[in-house]
Amino acid sequence: MELDLEKEYADRAYPILASLVTPRPIALVTTLSADGRVNAAPFSFFNLLGANPPICAFAPGDRDNGTPKDTALNVRATHEFVVNLVDEAIAEAMNQCAASLPFGENELKRAGLHAAPSTGVKPPRIAEAPASLECVEWGTLQIGGNRVVIGLIKRIHLRDELFDAEKKRVRTEKLLTIGRMASPHWYCKTSDRFELKRPD
Repeated sequence: MELDLEKEYADRAYPILASLVTPRPIALVTTLSADGRVNAAPFSFFNLLGANPPICAFAPGDRDNGTPKDTALNVRATHEFVVNLVDEAIAEAMNQCAASLPFGENELKRAGLHAAPSTGVKPPRIAEAPASLECVEWGTLQIGGNRVVIGLIKRIHLRDELFDAEKKRVRTEKLLTIGRMASPHWYCKTSDRFELKRPD
């Protein structure tokens, strides 16, 4: 089976790719509008891209009418954002943040989540998130109809029990993040794991 994404299956690229490339981590991104209103929105077109310097990227799409979504508008205006990771405990709240609300309406309140102050950027982090990455926009790439926001990760906040200060490592067995699976409604837990040691 071969699928031509330039011709026959061009209009099916999103559902095919979103169901095929799985699981994907979820960024619950918090931003501030130019006048200081909080926005929170989830994105599964997201990942880390490097560690020197630490960078991540996410891809906020447009609304059905072709205008940029609130997150993209806010990053364009302020050049800052916070990526909040999503675990099992806040999965349903993350899903509530996906609702299309009027510009400037606070998704955190709708979802029962709480803003906590960041230390290096103005947008707040989410208090209930297991970890939050404070980011400054490095740049935004426009590739056709895709917008890719690249952020320099300046600080990480995480729950105390998730970090081994002596070994300077994350206790991954305690980090129960969820992943995005098939479009449109499927997710997975990351608690079922196995180890493959890299060969010498």
